[in-house]
Amino acid sequence: MDHVQALLNKKGCEVWTIQPDEIVLDAIQKMADKDVGSLVVVEDGKPVGIFTERHYAREVFLKGRNSPTTPIREIMSARFIFAGPEQTIEECMVVMTNKAVRHLPVLDRGELVGIISIGDLVKRKIADQESTIEQLTQYIHG
Repeated sequence: MDHVQALLNKKGCEVWTIQPDEIVLDAIQKMADKDVGSLVVVEDGKPVGIFTERHYAREVFLKGRNSPTTPIREIMSARFIFAGPEQTIEECMVVMTNKAVRHLPVLDRGELVGIISIGDLVKRKIADQESTIEQLTQYIHG
């Protein structure tokens, strides 16, 4: 079974972050520039929340808030779900499905060490299945 750490080793551990007092417009611009759907909110070097495209759509756009003046602190999820590097891909898929989240920051002893998305997990599962099919095909055709 693959673990989160193995996935991070392949995809990389880069995590884009933002401070809670920065404004929503800066967060949206950073996500567009980096082509990501979430930012981990970090204060004093520690993760304190997560901001996603969903937060923007539901808490800013639909509520008529102003992106250039609304601080991330007002709309981020402070009670975010995270994964540990020792968790399996399957465990993370279950958590993401049950909690309806698309991004899991990865924390190791409270330190932010990466982030995984549902897309990362699906790609990994597809690669695993393709490998299994290839091995079975080689076995059958000897």
